[in-house]
Formats: sequence, structure tokens, C-alpha cells
Amino acid sequence: MIRVTEAESHYEKLEDMSVRELLVNINREDQKIADAVEKVIPQLEPLVTAVVDRMKRGGRLFYIGAGTSGRLGILDASECPPTFGVPFDWVIGIIAGGDSAIRKAVEFAEDDEKQAWLDLKEFDVNPNDVVVGIAASGTTPYVIGGLKKANEMGLATACIVCNSNSPIAQEADFPVEVIVGPEFVTGSTRMKAGTAQKLVLNMLSTSVMIQLGRVKGNKMIDMQLSNVKLVDRAVRMVMEELSVSEGVATSLIKEFGTIREAIENYKS
Repeated sequence: MIRVTEAESHYEKLEDMSVRELLVNINREDQKIADAVEKVIPQLEPLVTAVVDRMKRGGRLFYIGAGTSGRLGILDASECPPTFGVPFDWVIGIIAGGDSAIRKAVEFAEDDEKQAWLDLKEFDVNPNDVVVGIAASGTTPYVIGGLKKANEMGLATACIVCNSNSPIAQEADFPVEVIVGPEFVTGSTRMKAGTAQKLVLNMLSTSVMIQLGRVKGNKMIDMQLSNVKLVDRAVRMVMEELSVSEGVATSLIKEFGTIREAIENYKS
């Protein structure tokens, strides 16, 4: 297997570049990411469909990963409840080494091939669930072991990797291989690979939630109203949807607590 994520950077003597040269060259590499993500839409489409189908049957979406990849999964999972108003146990991110690894690397945690399944078992996973392994290299033992065991137990499996024909992709029912090429700093996969994974995760979770009815028109109708900015946004959304005054919309939000309930319970 050729690891393009570990390939030599196209740029030499980075330390001799000016600040402007560094920024321009990093940006030049970043511009390749969206094209790489576009190419995996045919791989991503059946995964979204599978997740929607299983979640309609009570299943959940799990992300497992190590390091940057694990953190990206946790980020995407943690943003689903406030954005779409779903329970915190619908989309769950798990990182090798446990929650302490979110802030500080846990040595060798990613090398334990058995631990991911032990972590998943704490959530009483079942065949309605989907497990997505996230790993830029496609070779992380923690993720490989988790997907293997999930397959054995009848769960649907997927992956988001940045190398072709990786061991992780071979274990996944729905492999998504987004190839962004060598990093600006050789092997620093928090850069292009991490950005590509973040884009794919955005597409996956957002498409799933829209398909599950968590967006109306183009609005986050179920978002949690957890600060003044979001309450103000909610009032504007109710005003627009119902063609009512700001005062009426504010009263509806205060009475019913959510945008959806305010709209559905409004009586003109």
C-alpha cells in the first residue's frame, strides 16, 4: 500500500520562506481539497442512505478514531444536538485514549486493536447502528479492530480515509477514500487530510439530518436556543415562516420553547 499521506511535500526549505510565501503555498494546497471531496460523492451517497435507514429504525451513528481524526469525529457528533435538536446519543464520537485524549495525546492508544470495540460496547451497540472509522492513513489499529468486530457483530461499517486501498477501507461496508495528496508539511495530516475529513463529516451528518426531517426549507428548525444570538435567530425564523410581528414571534418562542413547536402551534 502506498501512503500518499506520508509522501514528501511538494515544497522544500519551508523555513526559508517568507510569511507571505508560507501562506500562499498552504492556501494553494488547500484549494485541492474541495476537488478531492467532490470525487468521493458517489462513495458518500450510499453511506448517507444507509445511516438514514438505520436511524429511522432506532439506530445511531458512531465515529471512532485516534488523534486528529478522533477529535474531528467528536466535534461533528457534539455539534448535532445544538444544530438539529437531536438527543446526545444519536451521534456519538469516540477517541482512542478516552476523553482526555481530546486535549492531550495519549501515547500508543491508537495501537490497541481491541480497545475500540470495548469502547463501543459501553453504548450497547446493536445491528441498527453504524460505525464510521476515521483515519487519514487508513492503517490505525484502533480503527481496524473496531470495524472488524463491528462487522462480526452485524453492524454497518464505514470509513473516511485519505489513502487508497487501505486496510481500514477493506474492512468497511461503505469506504470513503478522499485522496488529497502530500501535505505541505510532510506527514502533517491535520492539514489537508484533516480538512477533507471535516468536509466529509459535514456532508454526512448534515445530509442525514436533513433526510430525517431536522431542517425545514433551509432553516435549522430544531436548533437548541442556548444563547441570545440563537433566540434572536429563532424569532426571525418564526416571523418569516408565519408572517407575524417580532412581538408575536417572541411570545411564541417563549411559550413553546422551540421554533418547530412555535410554528406548529400557532393559531392566527
